[in-house]
Amino acid sequence: MKKKRVYLDYAATTPVDPRVIKSMRPFWSEKFGNTVSLHSFGREAKAALENSRKKIADLIKAKSSEIVFTCSATESNNLALKGVVESSGKKHIVISSIEHPCIMNSAEWLKGQGVEITKVSVDKYGFVNPLDVEKAITKNTALVSVIHASNEIGAIEPIKEIGKICRAKGVPFHTDAAQTFGKLLIDVNKMNIDLLTACSHKIYGPKGAACLFIRQGVGLNPILHGGGQEFGIRSSSVNVSAIVGFAKAAELAEKEMESENRRLISLRDKIISRALRIKGAYLTGHSEKRLPNSASFYFSFVEGESIILHLDLAGIASSTGSACSSQKLEPSHVLLAIGLKPEQAHGSLRVSLGRFTTEQEVDYFLKVLPKVIAKLRKISPLK
Repeated sequence: MKKKRVYLDYAATTPVDPRVIKSMRPFWSEKFGNTVSLHSFGREAKAALENSRKKIADLIKAKSSEIVFTCSATESNNLALKGVVESSGKKHIVISSIEHPCIMNSAEWLKGQGVEITKVSVDKYGFVNPLDVEKAITKNTALVSVIHASNEIGAIEPIKEIGKICRAKGVPFHTDAAQTFGKLLIDVNKMNIDLLTACSHKIYGPKGAACLFIRQGVGLNPILHGGGQEFGIRSSSVNVSAIVGFAKAAELAEKEMESENRRLISLRDKIISRALRIKGAYLTGHSEKRLPNSASFYFSFVEGESIILHLDLAGIASSTGSACSSQKLEPSHVLLAIGLKPEQAHGSLRVSLGRFTTEQEVDYFLKVLPKVIAKLRKISPLK
């Protein structure tokens, strides 16, 4: 008998949509040209690249010339922080205490280069207070970077208000929108965003494609040097097939966003309501002001790693702590930042839904979860 498999880890990555695969297929074999080549193969690839750039730009109300393609959100975030600091010559940046590890580690690297880092705290729901950002900005601040929505607890930050403060202070504002691009409406002009990171594999596109929106006039030095592709900001032969897939995924996400979010919020709220019936279960993040597809908890007297492994034995994929560094044994910095004790943070579970999640799969998860928690508590050394 075939084992049941249920994927509830869409915040970590998504399967590639068949419609996206179809759009990419010609660029693997027939339309394989290099975008800098002058012949017809190159021109064909260049046209596909620029068409994709426009689709991505349109989704966030940017200009095509403000979109630079990269290979990952990690690269885009590194480029934003390191590129702006190097260009400005200033030695101070402001970030939140719940950033993705690639922002945290980029900041730590900059700290080693003599840059001062201010980490703005969050409240118990994971929200940044814009006034705290304002207080943290100095005359030497090169950049403010605040994640649009937490990859762990789903908290959606007051980006527009933070951006307004940065604009008034004349400080470039960057947001990591890897979890929100294609899921929430984004207007970089109305939201006062100067730099924005987005990626393909979170929205049913392929891995290996991402972008950085850089508002015209924002100074940024490249961190890769080569043939001058992507306006001289990101040299490397362009991964046309992946970028075409990224653009198709963005196009589909925009078209289906409203109806899909309604469906996911209904499933998400069902999970939250039912999971909280379990004794010693606690929601992390706000019950409503969170990503439409994400529910996160901690369970007293249980290790999160054990929950994940036992769910996996039942065919259910989920995550604990940060999806990109979940093999670490340290408690999540995000959960500690919202006030959880280390032993509480170790009992975390994140369930994230997606385009192919069915209500039957959610019901199966809700049937299995209480049994897993009860079983683990019986053998828990923490109790």
